[in-house]
Amino acid sequence: MRNTIQQLMQVAIDKNASDLHIVAPYFATLRIKNKLLFLRNFGIIQPETSEEMLLSLLSPEQKTYFLENKEIDIGYDFAGTRFRINIYINRKSIGAAFRLIPNRIKNFAELNLPEIFQTFSNYNQGLILFTGPTGEGKSSSLAAIINDINLRHSKHIITIEDPVEYVYPIEKSIISQREIHQDTLSFNSALKSVLREDPDIVLVGEMRDYETVQSTLQIAETGHLVFSTLHTGSTKDSIDRIIDMFPSHQQNQTRSTLSQELIAIVAQRLLPSSTNDDLVPAVEILMNTSSIASVIRDGKTFMIDTILETGEEKGMVLFERYLYKLYQNGLISRETAHSHAIRPNIISKLIK
Repeated sequence: MRNTIQQLMQVAIDKNASDLHIVAPYFATLRIKNKLLFLRNFGIIQPETSEEMLLSLLSPEQKTYFLENKEIDIGYDFAGTRFRINIYINRKSIGAAFRLIPNRIKNFAELNLPEIFQTFSNYNQGLILFTGPTGEGKSSSLAAIINDINLRHSKHIITIEDPVEYVYPIEKSIISQREIHQDTLSFNSALKSVLREDPDIVLVGEMRDYETVQSTLQIAETGHLVFSTLHTGSTKDSIDRIIDMFPSHQQNQTRSTLSQELIAIVAQRLLPSSTNDDLVPAVEILMNTSSIASVIRDGKTFMIDTILETGEEKGMVLFERYLYKLYQNGLISRETAHSHAIRPNIISKLIK
């Protein structure tokens, strides 16, 4: 069965898929340009087959962890391609989602990202957050920034990931990439020791809980540049989520710290293009200006949307304004703009 899973991975590579799904009792399935394709030639995968295929990818230690926790994230290299794999239990059978990680890290222009992303590589201290659901391009955007730093600056960059996704080329920086369960026990363990590893820049794969958020803010406070992600819908939601993770007696101090250390928050989505089968990035960008710092510190985040609407000259973008720009340029349809808007009332005024 080991050859079978390798054959499926090779098909995913050959067809330039973004994802491969193994779920019993279904056909193996590829996601290509956001559309699902059944691999009928391989037949329907039965539970015993999926178990044998997927457990063959795990080391003894990983297998033990998976059987105890019912799910695991791993990185896996095959045929010159890196896969991020989540293996999980589905109706008492074992399934998996494989995300193909491109061999070459794309730059800002290739990813169609706003020019302001290039400035994120020039900061020396503070916190930059990327938010949005899984699969919306956050990892690719962060990899472009980290690699831009790698190409232009001499820094020690430490990444803490679950699992390691992009592998960076050897250029001007040195990059220590630590994978959860393989190179460190947990995000919290890695974050406790990271300041003793002489970093200039730290990438925290995800701020999952109170302890991770607290440690991430402390690292930014000590004079380091920190990048991380959250699964939130908008820039305002990200600030509220961070504050809400802390006990009530710590929230005022957290607001103060965040108002000082935050550089920017980017909320990102990938939308279907109206011109081809590709996906188009759409973003909301909040820059920590004095007015933003003030509303964070005072707990008045309800005012952020208004500041975003009027802060274009300072690099800020409201998500609906970005959708409107994409629509005006013919890159997305009216229906796509309306269906993906965070604030339906605003997009209805912009696109009637």
